[in-house]
Amino acid sequence: MESHNLKKSLGPLQVWALAVGLVISGEYFGWSYGWSVSGTFGFLISTLAVAFFFTTFIFSLTELSTAIPEAGGPYAYAQRALGKNWAHFTAILTLIEFVFAPPAIAFALGGYLHVLMPSMAPETLAFIVMILFGALNLFSLHFSARFELVVTLLAVVELLIFIMVLIPHFSWANFSRDGWEHGASGVFASIPFAVWFFLGIEGVAMASEEVENPKRNLPIGYITGIFTLVILAIGVMLAAGGAGDWKSLSNSDFPIPKAIAIALGEGHPWVKAFAGIGLFGLVASLNGIIIGASRQLYAISRAGILPFKLSTVNKFGSPYWCVLMTTVIGIIAIASGKTGQLITLSGIGACAMYFMCMVSLFVLRKNQPNLPRPFLVPFYPVFPALALVFALVCFMAMAYYNLVIFGVFLIAVIFGMGLMTLTKK
Repeated sequence: MESHNLKKSLGPLQVWALAVGLVISGEYFGWSYGWSVSGTFGFLISTLAVAFFFTTFIFSLTELSTAIPEAGGPYAYAQRALGKNWAHFTAILTLIEFVFAPPAIAFALGGYLHVLMPSMAPETLAFIVMILFGALNLFSLHFSARFELVVTLLAVVELLIFIMVLIPHFSWANFSRDGWEHGASGVFASIPFAVWFFLGIEGVAMASEEVENPKRNLPIGYITGIFTLVILAIGVMLAAGGAGDWKSLSNSDFPIPKAIAIALGEGHPWVKAFAGIGLFGLVASLNGIIIGASRQLYAISRAGILPFKLSTVNKFGSPYWCVLMTTVIGIIAIASGKTGQLITLSGIGACAMYFMCMVSLFVLRKNQPNLPRPFLVPFYPVFPALALVFALVCFMAMAYYNLVIFGVFLIAVIFGMGLMTLTKK
């Protein structure tokens, strides 16, 4: 008999590891593209603003995820608050974020592996790791979560070591050189890459149905996770920017080992060491985001929006059809070779979805005041209102400065809504 039920297996430490692991690749690559459009000062401003936005958003999302601990995450909140049509729209936004983020991470992972194995092309290595981690997620989340905990801890330790190694080489003159060359417009243009520092942490909501005692464990994991990421993001950016010529890092898919090479020399053993250890951060995020993407597909197929067969769970408790779909789409996207564009496309979908989550929170507070809420967002309605406004500003900035990618986003939304209309019950 086929099963369509997930198993509870995540404690507070696993929730923290998933929250941090989902995002931590953003500290290893992607963010440095922000320097190329804003300079160091402009990007520092956008990063601080985005960090504040994500903090208010995660406090707000924690209220939603503890009140409605379902695998659909944002889809489930929108369905409860706004009805089926808006829930379908929110599901498409979530899928755009979580389906296009894994290939971007896999491509960067291929770049890091290429440093260690220069005889193999980064694209080839990216295909290989996408397949490997798709296969890993065919097993139980309990197994994947234990793996996620180990690689996340190693990734956090490595970033702390990176910061400490570069502190003696930090120069304010290096960091500030041409730091404001793109002016105020550069601050807005760099928002997608500041978002990449934190993009994906909301994926914990997609696994909330598999959390033991979600009333307690979700708030602990989520809130400690966002503070961990804010500290690491600012520390990594300052350390790398002050180590030497930051412009040489601004379009790199592997800025961490390159920053070490600038400070210590190309032949220094730390360079390959950080390229090797840096794999842990990318691995943690790739594994975590495949979890998030597959659970979103699982939730909407279980609801009958996509074919119900996709929500079938194997003997390990994994929604294997959804994992396979995520992997196949990722492999196709890797072939584009457009890391920066994939990051921006994922970010546009994410910010639109954040906006829908905050709308859902306000509607639920008004229309369902008696809904059990084990965790209440502090400073209501200020925090969710700030999160809503920041999400809208980030979305508009990304769309304005990336019109072609925004066009791709609109096509993806229209296609997704059409597909859901054709396949839903």
